[in-house]
Amino acid sequence: MKNIEGKVSELLRPEVLALSAYPVQDSTGLIKLDAMENPYTWPRAMVDEWLEDLRSARINRYPDPTADRLRSALRIANGVPEEADLMLGNGSDELIQIVLMGLGGEDSVVLAPQPTFVMYRQIAVSLGLRFVGVDLNGKDFSVDMDAMRVAIDLHQPKVIFLAYPNNPTGNAFASDDMVGILRIAPGLVVVDEAYAPFADATFMPKLREFPNLLVMRTLSKLGLAGLRLGFLVGHPAWIGQLDKLRLPYNINVLTQQTAEFALSKHAVFDAQVECIRRDRERLATQLAALPVEVFPSQANFVSFRLLENDAVEVFERLKQAGVLIKNLSPAGGLLRNCLRVTVGLPDENQRFIDALTEILQR
Repeated sequence: MKNIEGKVSELLRPEVLALSAYPVQDSTGLIKLDAMENPYTWPRAMVDEWLEDLRSARINRYPDPTADRLRSALRIANGVPEEADLMLGNGSDELIQIVLMGLGGEDSVVLAPQPTFVMYRQIAVSLGLRFVGVDLNGKDFSVDMDAMRVAIDLHQPKVIFLAYPNNPTGNAFASDDMVGILRIAPGLVVVDEAYAPFADATFMPKLREFPNLLVMRTLSKLGLAGLRLGFLVGHPAWIGQLDKLRLPYNINVLTQQTAEFALSKHAVFDAQVECIRRDRERLATQLAALPVEVFPSQANFVSFRLLENDAVEVFERLKQAGVLIKNLSPAGGLLRNCLRVTVGLPDENQRFIDALTEILQR
């Protein structure tokens, strides 16, 4: 086809053409502390048991389209209220996409405090929706409720996303602020609890009180990032309609069977979570001894702002030292000169601290 670039521009929507693909850094040969993954592998005996369990997987057949057994296991493991319904997605990203695909009206607005998880904006824009970000308070990344009330009243958003705890700042918003938003929201409020295993807070019990509330979780941060499994919980009236947009067989046979197996081994993951929470505090303490501003975190990462050095330069020097973290500074605004490090294995955390200390001392 001649003039392929012209044909692409002619056929694709302007919103898609204006987007940039989600960037994923090459981590080959590096200590990978950029993606909030659980660094712990499974015990050898558990791996052997899992592989034996997979012998029964019928990969010649389509998976259970409703994944009933897995949904039941997730209900028990996550304390899902009996009256709520549950829908599975290929990671949280697919669930965000499904929610936004269901919105009606050309002028539909998606709103979230910012900075926050980039996929809320990315998916909204890709679907031709208008995304409105409301800046958090610069001092502590708390919700600016005055600004939120004004934005909600002005834009009448169909959906509000609240990451709880928030990525990339790490803090959990004040419960009173969250409830206040639920009470004044004209549409849905999706509370994204991706980091629930590492926090002492959840809005799952609030599902009984607020019919406009959906709670979203993922198994990625718990230690199953490779499975790409998330779930959305809410009133059956919402889930029943949104489920019409879910592609059939979106959760494959191996993911369903592996997730069921993993949920039966909750003690292993509970122990790993405790290690990560302990090492998170140790990592934050070590960072606090350096010329940086450390932000309190209830997730499995720690974000910080460099006070005397340039974030881009430090990020590149860390890569040269064999450590990959996340450079938040290109986002600008409240994240100017900020970096984010995932809590890794103890020796990986120490490698990071040693490298960062040497770079900053230079």
